[in-house]
Amino acid sequence: MACPTAGRQSRCDYRFLSFSVVVVDDDPTFLALATRMLACLGIEVAATAASAVQALAVVHDACPSAVLVDVGLPDRNGIDLAYELAELPWVPRVVLMSADREASIAVRGRPGAIPPPFVAKAELDVETLRRALFD
Repeated sequence: MACPTAGRQSRCDYRFLSFSVVVVDDDPTFLALATRMLACLGIEVAATAASAVQALAVVHDACPSAVLVDVGLPDRNGIDLAYELAELPWVPRVVLMSADREASIAVRGRPGAIPPPFVAKAELDVETLRRALFD
């Protein structure tokens, strides 16, 4: 398919045509906060999930552009889930989050795998979220 903007840009970035996110976190307060931040960026929240099992179901249904995943989920390690989601056929952007800043060490500890971006929840704001999703 030809890029409709090829004459004006050096490349076409289709992710901005329809960008949706699934947020995975077992804290309802954080889910609401993340949803509001994404709305500030003009990004649709396709679904939310409170567990890894729910996340897999909604991600397969929604086929989002990105998934925000909490490291500490009640039924499974969020890091393992993030690596699994990153291997889906449409390759969604996966961003890990945690209230524990030290969790970033575990994220980087996978030999041979490119680690997903990590954001400490205490440092999460609209600009940090934008960078994690698009940079």
